[in-house]
Amino acid sequence: MAALAIHDLSVRWQGESLVDALSLTLEPGRALTILGESGSGKSLIAQAIMGILPAQLQAGGDIRVGGHSSRIQDGAARRALWGSKLALLPQEPWSALDPTMRVGWQLAETYHQVGQVPRGQAGGRARETLQALGLPHSHDAWPHTLSGGMGQRVVFALSTAGGAPLMLADEPTKGLDLPLRDDMVMRLQAVLHKGGSVLTITHDVSVAQALGGDVIVLLDGKVVERGRAEKVLQEPSADYTRQLLAAMPEHWPARKPPACAGAPLLRLRGVAKQYGGNQLFAGADLDIGAAERLSLWGPSGSGKSTFGDIALGIRRPDAGSVRRREDIGPFGLQKLYQNPLMSFAPRRTLRQSMQDLIRRHALPAAELQEFMQRLRLGQGLLERLPHEVSGGELQRLALARVLLLKPALIFADEPTSRLDLISQRNTLELLIDTAESSGAALLLVTHDPHIARALGGRQLRFPWRETQAAEEGVRGPIDRG
Repeated sequence: MAALAIHDLSVRWQGESLVDALSLTLEPGRALTILGESGSGKSLIAQAIMGILPAQLQAGGDIRVGGHSSRIQDGAARRALWGSKLALLPQEPWSALDPTMRVGWQLAETYHQVGQVPRGQAGGRARETLQALGLPHSHDAWPHTLSGGMGQRVVFALSTAGGAPLMLADEPTKGLDLPLRDDMVMRLQAVLHKGGSVLTITHDVSVAQALGGDVIVLLDGKVVERGRAEKVLQEPSADYTRQLLAAMPEHWPARKPPACAGAPLLRLRGVAKQYGGNQLFAGADLDIGAAERLSLWGPSGSGKSTFGDIALGIRRPDAGSVRRREDIGPFGLQKLYQNPLMSFAPRRTLRQSMQDLIRRHALPAAELQEFMQRLRLGQGLLERLPHEVSGGELQRLALARVLLLKPALIFADEPTSRLDLISQRNTLELLIDTAESSGAALLLVTHDPHIARALGGRQLRFPWRETQAAEEGVRGPIDRG
């Protein structure tokens, strides 16, 4: 019996087809990867299978999970399968974690309630799991203190606590550095080795290659290619699949570093920060010039985002000082957040949020339409709530929101980690072009050295080391772009 069988799955919104007549079969112990760009309907498929589509979307088709059959639109019929028969590794770790419960408590409760582990043993099981994940110190941590990679590993533990034989992994590696990405792939492979089935939704070609099995390539809600992973990814027949493979960051050309002149926008002197008893950096001196591009790259949890937050004044350093140029106004430093869902008001439509910004700062509304067109965002997107659109679409809209303010410096914290390869390149090029045309400096956080190289300019590597670099005004491991 198939672990999952879907016939003619469709998702529509106000007459618009978002997913068009998708059929698939997933056998026990097999992997199936749905590959495609942000906004192509991939995550809607996972939501339809789980029965958690937003209320304003209309679904059709039939589904069978193991021996349990139901209509796609009857999500309530599959609710009893959650955790024990059908598990979801969600796209946004923070949306799946209870912000009022410490990590270890949530995991222990899941083992008890879903995995049927006796309450007296659930706490010990939670500690053992966190130890195996390399997160022993996260047992008493609050979810908001976790890095993206840490949060994803915790949510993986929660998703597998019930022993479900079928796992839906929705963008399981986005925002993760290469070692953590490989670690997550190994965990999904372990599910397969135990006889489980994994349906993975991703824009990361390397994940599809590593998991093997079968691949479906999706574009605008329609299947453009499907077949064995090794065949599709080595000898693609569809033009879009070939474009996707050609857009990997290692193939991007490096941009020419900008010429910087005048007084620095920011001066950091002797900056130090500890977190959880770990010294992230100390004695850091850095000048950030007008129109400069500087990349901060390294593994998750190494202090990249913290360093950028200190530069913007969002966090205080343990020691040292940060000074901004006197002519920079209160909105002159802007951050593009790693998790866009947390940066939009949850109960206001995206149109309302963007109109609030335009009114507050007396901005020309036509510029929003221009940015949305360049970022390949449809106008209908604005009528939805933040949680009703894909993470990639929301990140591109967050970028448009930042660009509307024409800041002197943009701190972009993993701005393309939620995007497919084609959208990654287009979005990063738009970010660089807009920064250049407006004279804004760009401080980019990334875990991908290929993206750091393509940005041009200086590279600041993390974890931080106390080494004197060649560049004047910088103490730390700076490489020339």
